[in-house]
Amino acid sequence: MVLLITGASHTGKTLLAQRLLQTYRCPCLSMDLLKMGLIRSGNTRLTPEDDQELESYLWPIVREIIKTAIENRQDLIVEGCYVPPRWSQDFTPSYLREIRFCCLVMTKAYIETHFADIQKYACAAERRIDGSTCTKETLLLDNAHYQQMCETWGYPCILIDQAYEVDIPL
Repeated sequence: MVLLITGASHTGKTLLAQRLLQTYRCPCLSMDLLKMGLIRSGNTRLTPEDDQELESYLWPIVREIIKTAIENRQDLIVEGCYVPPRWSQDFTPSYLREIRFCCLVMTKAYIETHFADIQKYACAAERRIDGSTCTKETLLLDNAHYQQMCETWGYPCILIDQAYEVDIPL
């Protein structure tokens, strides 16, 4: 079984994946770590700010890793924001039966009420070098984008609304 976790920046994807890794002893692939490895090794001229291009570059690699894990009957958690809206079209029904998809979305009310907490816990799972891109406006736009994606494509999403309580039993 592969668990695919996506969502906007600062929604807790990495923290959730690390908790699940520790609880279930299931390996985890962070798309951010893959991204930085490819950038730092010189295998791409893209930068961490090139979100759209990174999605196009990373997704084919991650997609094939997911297929390989399923073929080898290996459990895997994959987390990151570089999952295209049409991701499910890249898999046959037999693969899709082995994939659980989860999108973390903070509601407008949550962001408005807990913005200081979001900033406070920004480094709970990883060291962020620059927090200047985490503004209330970008959080609102990015989370609205992911919620719309889930509604459009019929994907399940975990809405973070009143309190930050995210758990996925495997």
